[in-house]
Amino acid sequence: MEAWDELNQHIISCSQCPRLVTHCQKIAQEKRRAYQDWNYWGRPVPNFGDPRAQLLIVGLAPGAHGANRTGRMFTGDRSGDWLFRALKKSGFASQASSTAGDDGLKLVNCAITAICHCAPPDNKPTTGEIQNCQPFLERTVDQLPIRVFVALGQLGWRGTIAEARRRGWLKGHPPKFGHGAKVEFNGDRWLVGSYHPSQQNTFTGRLTEAMLDSVFRQARRLL
Repeated sequence: MEAWDELNQHIISCSQCPRLVTHCQKIAQEKRRAYQDWNYWGRPVPNFGDPRAQLLIVGLAPGAHGANRTGRMFTGDRSGDWLFRALKKSGFASQASSTAGDDGLKLVNCAITAICHCAPPDNKPTTGEIQNCQPFLERTVDQLPIRVFVALGQLGWRGTIAEARRRGWLKGHPPKFGHGAKVEFNGDRWLVGSYHPSQQNTFTGRLTEAMLDSVFRQARRLL
């Protein structure tokens, strides 16, 4: 737990990407009308979950008025509504909603990280910004006894594949990213792909509740 907390403090205090620091602070000052009474987090968002998790969810980046507001991954926006509802059904979360950092939500044998820990403009971090966050992913994987990764979106998939290659867990060419795509790492770890539960995907029907539920049922079986 001490090492987990230390890693999260390093994430929170990071200032390597001036563009992202400025953007997060700007959003925190301007706010969205619906959240005028909130004191926005406005900083890099740390990992969230069980420090002994065997399931690691790899997302893209904090939402501007979700995690960048609440200070907790996938908390306070509709993407989180979808994610935590699925996690509760599969036994990885204590409750199906995530509205604030003090709402009592706990993850069970599950943790959430991101390719980029700051909310980027247009939800698009640059290659350099992703590279700056790479050491945090490496340290997260070092600390957790991970058996299953779930990558939410193509960038989460690519980042996890790159980390697996760096560790020598993956040889050859993995399948392309797709919802339900699966890769075995060294015979004892797995990566499962899922479309990101963004409004772009859920509003259009590209990702349905049943599809997201199936990914975490598969993760449960692999564990």
